[in-house]
Amino acid sequence: MTLENILSETDDGICTITVNRPDKLNALNKKTIAEIGLAVKHAEKDNSVNVIILTGAGNKAFVAGADISEFANYNLEEAKALSKHGHDVFNSIENCKKPVIAAINGFALGGGCELAMSCHLRIASDNAKFGQPEAKLGLTPGYAGTQRLPRLIGRSKATELLLTADMISAAEALQLGLVNYVVKQEELMGKCLEIASKIKLQAPVAVAEIISCINTYYSGKDGFAEEINAFGRCFTTEDFKEGTTAFLEKRKANFKGK
Repeated sequence: MTLENILSETDDGICTITVNRPDKLNALNKKTIAEIGLAVKHAEKDNSVNVIILTGAGNKAFVAGADISEFANYNLEEAKALSKHGHDVFNSIENCKKPVIAAINGFALGGGCELAMSCHLRIASDNAKFGQPEAKLGLTPGYAGTQRLPRLIGRSKATELLLTADMISAAEALQLGLVNYVVKQEELMGKCLEIASKIKLQAPVAVAEIISCINTYYSGKDGFAEEINAFGRCFTTEDFKEGTTAFLEKRKANFKGK
């Protein structure tokens, strides 16, 4: 792939995708959103990749928000198309069959917070800041902030943050359940790699099915029925045969993702 605003590197089954606009605090424009989607889709299809880490360049921002200069003069239809484009890309991240870990290395505001929330896990550095400040601009969040934030931290607190446009610290984000861990900035990628390394030891088919079950429940569909079906599907896989055989033989499993 030839990407202008994104860096992508794979090492030992872990693909690190970096939003690379540090001079703009990694702000999202249409091209950057599209490239994030392409990079994630490419990693999802790459058989050598087990886990994806998504982060921002530099030490100030994960993604500090949207590139307001790009859409300040949009009309109704252009604005709706921009929002739908963001929804489509972020939904593809949430529904990626491979786990996506957000390594939040600074500001995660507006579209940056929405991007982080579309990932399956979120690890923050202690200097990270979170918020949905769109109301200050006369806007609603455009990339599912009103939908994912209540799911992650509950309706009451999410409503407060969305209506006040308040920014919160990494420590408060951890307390609210918005992030899984907070670590020192120099330890951020190490913590993400630690978790990714644990995940990649598990059966890839089972990992994908777990993501599907969770997403089904939070989409308002019957997640319980999906779990029953997923459990059954696992029994038809080579991974299941290998996992159970390895357990009985008291050895490490060698999963193929089939």
